[in-house]
Amino acid sequence: MIKIKILLKKFYMNDTKQVAKDLLGKTLVRKIGTQILSGVITETEAYKGENDPASHASRKKTERNKIMFSEVGIAYVYFTYGMHYCFNVVAKKKNDKAGAVLIRAIQPQQGINHMIKNRKTDIISNLTNGPGKLTQAMQITLKQYNHDLTKKSSLFIIDGEKPNKIIAKPRVGIKIGVDKLWNFSYKI
Repeated sequence: MIKIKILLKKFYMNDTKQVAKDLLGKTLVRKIGTQILSGVITETEAYKGENDPASHASRKKTERNKIMFSEVGIAYVYFTYGMHYCFNVVAKKKNDKAGAVLIRAIQPQQGINHMIKNRKTDIISNLTNGPGKLTQAMQITLKQYNHDLTKKSSLFIIDGEKPNKIIAKPRVGIKIGVDKLWNFSYKI
């Protein structure tokens, strides 16, 4: 039997950009009853605190973003464009006030038929290749906001192989902070 290694809080207690890179190749696991959905993380984006104008934490602390200012390893889920959920994990150095990594895409591994039903598409390459698609496929909603990802439960991240070559480019869908190459990805 293969022993899974859930990422601990200390993994997320690092520079937000570094955690965004380090999450590539790890596996996101979602348990819904007896059904297990999983996928290898292939794209992330770093959002730091008050010095990152594209970050929700760059303005003031609100009910929506307050989790970015809390402890690391916690899920930050929010609703955007009136139709999509985005899933982030709080990650920051000990002395940073806020930070989170957006999980933008995964390569589906387990529970693919369940994901296909959730997304109403059978095109695997289009199943989880965006943050809204990923949350729909994995059934991640505001119910997972403030969920501790460092414990074996209904949502967690396990260790995996670090990719050989990481591509860094501008973050997607923002109008400010576009100079920062904080979108990280790789091809499986």
